[in-house]
Amino acid sequence: MRFHKELYLGDSIRNAGIVKWKLKHHSGQLRIFVIALSSGSDQLEIYHCAFLQQRYYKKHPPYIVGIAGGYEEALELVRRMTSDVYTRTGGCGLKEYFLKG
Repeated sequence: MRFHKELYLGDSIRNAGIVKWKLKHHSGQLRIFVIALSSGSDQLEIYHCAFLQQRYYKKHPPYIVGIAGGYEEALELVRRMTSDVYTRTGGCGLKEYFLKG
């Protein structure tokens, strides 16, 4: 599992190191959602951390750019990411922006 160096964190995430460790070791967490770069043509995807325990994601780990403590918080993080990228680049190419940095 790969994490962006400037990982976006939701307000409810208290200890990012522990959450990242649990994600890497496929430990269950009830309220954790991750925001990852899409493997297809979309920009981002939001997953509940339980999806990452599937065999596919163990072989093809996602590139995670954000961690949230609930689905609503994940949507807010995507809004914040979009706003930040638009401010910095003048466009909304989230996938390209995160792959460069």
